[in-house]
Amino acid sequence: MTAFIAQNFVPLMFAGLFCFLLTGIPVAFGLAATGLFMGFIGMEVGLFPSNMFSALPLRVFGIMQNDTLLAIPFFTFMGIILERSGMAEDLLETVGQVFGPLRGGLAVAVILVGALLAATTGVVAAAVISMGLISLPIMLRYGYNRTIATGTITASGTLAQAIPPSLVLIVLADQLGRSVGDMYAGALVPGLMLVGVYLLFVAAVAIVKPAWVPALPAEARIYRESNGASGHKSLLVLFLICGAAGWAWSQVHSQMISAWTGRTTPAAADEIFILSMTVASLLALVLAIADRVLKAGLLSRLAQQVTFVLIPPLVLIFLVLGTIFLGVATPTEGGAMGAVGALIMASARRQLSMKLMKQALDSTAKLATFVIFILIGSTVFSFTFNAADGHIWVEHLFDKLPGGAMGFLIVVNILVFILGMFIDFFEIAFIVIPILAPVAEKILPELVPGMAPQMVMVWFGVIIAMNLQTSFLTPPFGFALFYLRSVAAKEDYNDRITKERIPAVTTTQIYKGSIAFIVLQVIMVAAVVAFPSLVAGGLESEGPAIDADAAFEQLQADDLKGEPGAAPGASAPGGQNEDDPMKGLLDAVKEEKK
Repeated sequence: MTAFIAQNFVPLMFAGLFCFLLTGIPVAFGLAATGLFMGFIGMEVGLFPSNMFSALPLRVFGIMQNDTLLAIPFFTFMGIILERSGMAEDLLETVGQVFGPLRGGLAVAVILVGALLAATTGVVAAAVISMGLISLPIMLRYGYNRTIATGTITASGTLAQAIPPSLVLIVLADQLGRSVGDMYAGALVPGLMLVGVYLLFVAAVAIVKPAWVPALPAEARIYRESNGASGHKSLLVLFLICGAAGWAWSQVHSQMISAWTGRTTPAAADEIFILSMTVASLLALVLAIADRVLKAGLLSRLAQQVTFVLIPPLVLIFLVLGTIFLGVATPTEGGAMGAVGALIMASARRQLSMKLMKQALDSTAKLATFVIFILIGSTVFSFTFNAADGHIWVEHLFDKLPGGAMGFLIVVNILVFILGMFIDFFEIAFIVIPILAPVAEKILPELVPGMAPQMVMVWFGVIIAMNLQTSFLTPPFGFALFYLRSVAAKEDYNDRITKERIPAVTTTQIYKGSIAFIVLQVIMVAAVVAFPSLVAGGLESEGPAIDADAAFEQLQADDLKGEPGAAPGASAPGGQNEDDPMKGLLDAVKEEKK
């Protein structure tokens, strides 16, 4: 029996964890119990020393000192304050009025607001529930196809998994040993591309099946001018002026930042985009305030409404992400700044109250506690797992897969996709990713030989995040589907505006609505796998490659000829002072050459 346990210790650990989870106990306690139980068994059979767990308290204490994880409560608090202060309702109403006259306009509004909520709340449940309560009745009122309506809402809500400042990306950055800023920068372009793919799909439906996505009727457009004009021309002019200002900033961005910070490397594309949009948004807000204060009447009601509702959260998003991308603030500091900004916005909207603060603090504390408990449990599990050389066992397991590195990537995506339908992304990040990360770091660079190793792991993290987003949509266990089911009408009801009888939304309709968007997301995951530059393009370059041989030859030449005009007391040509730092460098290079 002892020999059997020793030879199959790692598989027995997984079996033990599975048995603990089947009992229904929380995952955090199941992980810790498995790690402790199997650790004591390992000590009994002689696999581990009797004092193996003496270092465990320091590991647990180290979790409490992890500054990266402080970003989670800050961004969570920011999102809850913004979501519960009525921002989602105002955004959906305003953006719906902008695009309502177009076929598919309401679906476009839902997608864009979903992206904005993703960049502010970072929580799938909040986004899906908010849009399900507000947008779904309106879409059904005006005759939207039910599968399109439900699919658009659930898919847009899951954007919170992939668009910064996503909580998923923070946790993945911590577990993969990469900076949160790099993970945000890597995920920005794929996230925005996914939004674009959703919009193209809605446009295609509007062309092929126009009856499925009707335009908003004239009587439902509440921001029309007194003369009946829609106000879109004024909004377009404002957009063009501010867009031109943003473009002008993008042309001088690198020079301005270099002058302010002394940085010499070129700015990344996502940094230029974020700060150019910040300049454009601030200009729009200034113009709208000036128009209202001076009563100039240059902007239409629609343009003013869009500016005052849309620009403040946009500025907050751009400032938070911009400071992170610039390196001015860490993600934790950016999250703290975002939390303060959310409080200011809620106060300006006269929605800040003790009740709201209590709800936000309560939800934030619960989530932070949940994360810490999961992380402590996974630390105990991985402590025993690594002591048993579990990472080597996993590496050998994946070495036998057909297809090499690509086979590994495919199997990992399938595994994460399936697990994502049953357990929370925190649990996947803290249980599965630490097991897979060492293998990924070893074998994935061969897929992208021109990419730096640290960028490869960022690429891997973005793929996992987008995969988790897909699993949130997949019937029958996708979490986003359950969130929408909880707020969609389960019985027929009379619409409060038209007084017409609206049939209930069935679970089958919600499931069918997700299928098209699942296909789109799988295509995007495949695109990120096939084109790593989508991720690497947002990251700062590593600088020019250094030819080690040439550097060694140059050091040798300098060593032989000495430095002309050396000061008295300097070492003779061909020799070096023992305290000379160049000698240490030369010795290190020589050692490396050996």
